[in-house]
Amino acid sequence: MRVLLAEDEKKTTDYLTKGLREDGHAVEAAQNGADALELALQHEFDAIILDVMLPELNGWEVLKRLRAAGRSTPVLFLTARDHVEDRVRGLDLGANDYLIKPFAFAELLARLRNLARLPKAASGGGLLAVGDLEIDTLRHRVIRAGQSLHLTSKEYALLLLLARNQGRVLSRTLIAEALWGVLYDQQSNAVDALVRRLRAKLDTPFATALLHTIRGTGYVLDR
Repeated sequence: MRVLLAEDEKKTTDYLTKGLREDGHAVEAAQNGADALELALQHEFDAIILDVMLPELNGWEVLKRLRAAGRSTPVLFLTARDHVEDRVRGLDLGANDYLIKPFAFAELLARLRNLARLPKAASGGGLLAVGDLEIDTLRHRVIRAGQSLHLTSKEYALLLLLARNQGRVLSRTLIAEALWGVLYDQQSNAVDALVRRLRAKLDTPFATALLHTIRGTGYVLDR
């Protein structure tokens, strides 16, 4: 993969660049948001690893401008910010995945492999579509079969995560880490409860289901 790494801590940049190259990836590094955005717009990358707290332009703004320019390059946020509100904001702007610092390098590689398996997104601004479901991420609006769905912030974050990974089965652990981060209790049934609440609004009123349970594995959003 050709990877753009946007990280302002030199020690972290050197560590990740070395490790990614040893794993066979081509890496271009930027230590501020302005340089990262310029590189992302001028060149084609298979994935972008994007820190949130960057100088000049923060990660939120880099991603916002990237998506506004119609670039659909998969983005993995690498950040110490683990609040639900931060992850919802990132998903709204078009992030594909999150990895909370501190992290294991092996997990970073696994998440990059998952990004590589994502279908290439068509340019369409802030609009995501799955069957008769439309998600307008710029207006924070969800419509299915012409009907508006009123979701809580966590339900919306879950739907966005699933929609950005359409057709890919997401494990409970991956969903939990994306929505609750390091504070998530692995013994909790919060993921299943959240899926039930989302399904009641997303599928129950309609003839066909979009949100499917894969027993023993996780959940997938697909037609």
